[in-house]
Amino acid sequence: MEKKILIVDDALFMRKSIRKILSEGGYTNVEEARDGEEAIALYGEYSPDLVLLDITMPGKSGLEVLEELLEQDGNASVVMCSAMGQESVIQKAVVMGARDFIVKPFRKDEFLRIVDSCFPMEE
Repeated sequence: MEKKILIVDDALFMRKSIRKILSEGGYTNVEEARDGEEAIALYGEYSPDLVLLDITMPGKSGLEVLEELLEQDGNASVVMCSAMGQESVIQKAVVMGARDFIVKPFRKDEFLRIVDSCFPMEE
């Protein structure tokens, strides 16, 4: 079954870049959210297998969204995306329940390795 991925980032160029990388990696069932409120609403409608969540956004921060998603679905699979220099925030996100993190700027191969690791091989 095709995996569903939700990209959450306030920067349009970043959403487009991530969508392109995902498409090149074979992930085509992708939705996008511009902010935390939209992400929470879309999560309920779309039921993604993976959320790629920016940490720094206007309105709700990535950590607030992570907390709400995990309250909504304790099994939510979330990978945080952050700029360099946010190590303490990344550590907090992992303690809160984020599955992994990607530091921007990232390389395509590194990005896809992390996404692929969220989907164990199915028999």
